[in-house]
Amino acid sequence: MRVSVCVTTFQRPEGLIRLLASLEQLVFRKNENVDLEIIVIDNDPSGAGYAYCNRIAAGFSWPLFCHVETSRGISYARNKAIDCASERTNFIAFIDDDEVPEPAWLDELLYIQKTCEADVVTGPVLPYFNIVEPVWIINGKYFDRPRHQNGSHIDFARTGNVLVRMELFEIIGNFDERFALSGGEDTHFFMRVCRAGYKIVWADDAVVREWIPASRINIRWILQRGYRLANTTTICELDFTPLPITKLIYMYRGVGRVILGLLLLPVSLVKGRNAFVKALRVAFRGAGMISGVLGIHYKEYLKTHAP
Repeated sequence: MRVSVCVTTFQRPEGLIRLLASLEQLVFRKNENVDLEIIVIDNDPSGAGYAYCNRIAAGFSWPLFCHVETSRGISYARNKAIDCASERTNFIAFIDDDEVPEPAWLDELLYIQKTCEADVVTGPVLPYFNIVEPVWIINGKYFDRPRHQNGSHIDFARTGNVLVRMELFEIIGNFDERFALSGGEDTHFFMRVCRAGYKIVWADDAVVREWIPASRINIRWILQRGYRLANTTTICELDFTPLPITKLIYMYRGVGRVILGLLLLPVSLVKGRNAFVKALRVAFRGAGMISGVLGIHYKEYLKTHAP
């Protein structure tokens, strides 16, 4: 069984070094005869990540290949990774350059895939703060994501922790390049997977930890993230059902959330900071939905990956 672990990177040298070191620690106890390769796509034309990978490739625990994708955007980088995978690859595993997997991460993904005969397997991405995080961040759980029981059938996945049957890219197609500079390319791809009737399954023991930098531990980033997720999700949904009634429904929902968030603000001032931030986040999510209906696409990649 051939697995290609694909990493896209852009000007995160410390994160890439940390991730590659953790990939060398992968262990396989539930699966035998795993033929593994690591593919790194550097989306920075300067090729700093490419140069680093070439320096360590000879002594790396697994076959390590690196390529530069000069077209700016996450979709281009992910599609390049797929194109660079071995012809014998059965599964593509995606993980981000600001994450660190547990040693059994890939073993658990493969085990659940085999057990459930799944087309896609995804697992938890847990926040890791390498600084002392404020109490309000901990209590607010702003970086927590839903978890499910092992083997649960779900209708979503993200490329930060996912295993995909290689055949799906031939059937469904690669990541949509319209989302190259905004993010949301994975949302759109896995919506297509679900709509085509393929099985997405949860592997709760396939744990990945996302390193949260200090630059994200603030109200502005939390609100921006809420806006961006609602914006891209709305645009993806409308791409599949671009009917006037669908746009009207999403506009109604968006306006409703903005009004609800604003109505909650006076009460939140009494309840404390977390109530205030969560009320604002409801409003920002509503604004993201409204802008999505209007066709305004948030250019997140440019904002977060600017030189």
